[in-house]
Amino acid sequence: MTVGTPITALWPTPSPVPLDDAALAARYGRTDRPHLRVNFVTSVDGAVTVDGYSAGLSGEPDKRVFGLLRMLCDGLVVAGGTMRHERYRPIRLDKRRRAWRREHGLPQYPTLVVVSGSLNLDPAQAAFVDAPVRPVVLTHAAATAPPGLAEVADVVECGDDRVDLIAGLAELRRRGLGQLLCEGGPHLFGALTAADLVDEVCLTLAPLLAGPGPGRITAGGPSPVRHLPLRHVLAAADGGLLLRYTRD
Repeated sequence: MTVGTPITALWPTPSPVPLDDAALAARYGRTDRPHLRVNFVTSVDGAVTVDGYSAGLSGEPDKRVFGLLRMLCDGLVVAGGTMRHERYRPIRLDKRRRAWRREHGLPQYPTLVVVSGSLNLDPAQAAFVDAPVRPVVLTHAAATAPPGLAEVADVVECGDDRVDLIAGLAELRRRGLGQLLCEGGPHLFGALTAADLVDEVCLTLAPLLAGPGPGRITAGGPSPVRHLPLRHVLAAADGGLLLRYTRD
């Protein structure tokens, strides 16, 4: 079923036929090996936010793919600062997407994974207390958890004085969370890139000029340059482009 603004295939095989959710899910898919996918939306001039929030860039087609990518993943990875700023709510899926997961042998909901070196987290945030699946928090041994956090999430120490992302992802995969979706923010994206952990980038290019000021989708220290081949370009009727890049 096709709902809302049509999305069509532009490259490598153009087609004017709107893609329904099943066709979109097949184009993004799941792999048969551990995989980390990063998903961002940006303006034409590279801004990651409008008025401080990513929602100002996200139209209906981007939200549709955003939901589908959540449906496909085992674990949804987000930085603690992004979770606070964007006011994350419990990671829930609609009835159709829960049914799709059951049909494919998956739990009804993905697991929320929060990466936080400071543990400046609010255990009373709805993303924790109302989560349909107990969240996981990746941190390090020098961080002090706020009271009540261990009651609403599994707090996992990875590293002595900073979060060791390689060890953290290995622990997630040990827990059965092989297909990971990262929704940011920019510093976490930069750290994952620096550690050579990014297998795929899904990027929505919104037909907007945000002007100077907002940050970009990646931040942090220097990182080696890596080639990431383009796999598909989808076009939304609102003028947005949905790009998918994956490792060779």
